[in-house]
Amino acid sequence: MMQKYIKDFLTYLQVERNLSPHTLRAYQSDLSQFEKFIDQQKIRIKKVDHKLLREYLLFLGNSSQNKTIQRKFATIRALFKFLILRKICKNNPAISIETPKVGKRLPKFLDENEIIKLLGAPSSCLSGLRDKAILEILYGTGIRLSELANLKLSDIDFIGGSLKIKGKGRIERIVPVGEKALQAIRNYLPPLHIGGSIQGRRDFSGNSRSGKSKKGALFLNRFGSKLSTAGIYKILKKYGEKIGLREPISPHTLRHSFATHLLNRGADLRAIQEMLGHRNLATTQIYTHLTTSRLKKIYRKAFPRA
Repeated sequence: MMQKYIKDFLTYLQVERNLSPHTLRAYQSDLSQFEKFIDQQKIRIKKVDHKLLREYLLFLGNSSQNKTIQRKFATIRALFKFLILRKICKNNPAISIETPKVGKRLPKFLDENEIIKLLGAPSSCLSGLRDKAILEILYGTGIRLSELANLKLSDIDFIGGSLKIKGKGRIERIVPVGEKALQAIRNYLPPLHIGGSIQGRRDFSGNSRSGKSKKGALFLNRFGSKLSTAGIYKILKKYGEKIGLREPISPHTLRHSFATHLLNRGADLRAIQEMLGHRNLATTQIYTHLTTSRLKKIYRKAFPRA
């Protein structure tokens, strides 16, 4: 029976909440673990109470980080909320459970000199041109990993200088993209740009692909298929190591760098919120941290005894 409730809940999240496949997989993973736990306790979902969830909290504490525990319990709360709406359960036993607090960590970002080195690292071969375009778009727009992987040729407006992005919750937004990123895309694509449209493209064997690929993925692997998110991670790791960065970088590192550099150069926080696709300003406010060098400049300029 528990499996049916979970299946119904996931269907609700997909159809009515319009959550992305990535988010649905995370929900499914969390709920599968919870289902296994209560099965071992031989307890039906309607009999789950505060005491059992406290035991589950202790169980998770043996192997999971605080942030992960918070996410898993958020999933459980959402499940019970759904079951109450469907009149399967009468109350939500997860509401009163206090999960471990997670300390706020400032997002990691690269300084502008490191960004320049990173963007200059790819070679001029076809895979290098693709990688250059990936790096330029990630840094130049601040879009998420999944948003980059799902980019299509038809999402690019070369004349207007913008990308059409489908973000979290399948919500679409238009983000500006600079000329350097657009040029990197043009270099990756074949030299057939008529009136800003793309007439065809090459795969990694050097063959030209037909115009119907305009509806397909922008970034391809060496087999001519859509480049996976794991493949994009490997690309960033490769170039991070190539330029001698001490710590591995991820697509989110470039997203953080994009937001930080905009803010440091005076961009409006609400504009950054729109570009990043954040639903509320509080999420964007994490970027109000400032680099140490900028703090020192402000201090020396504004404080009378600096």
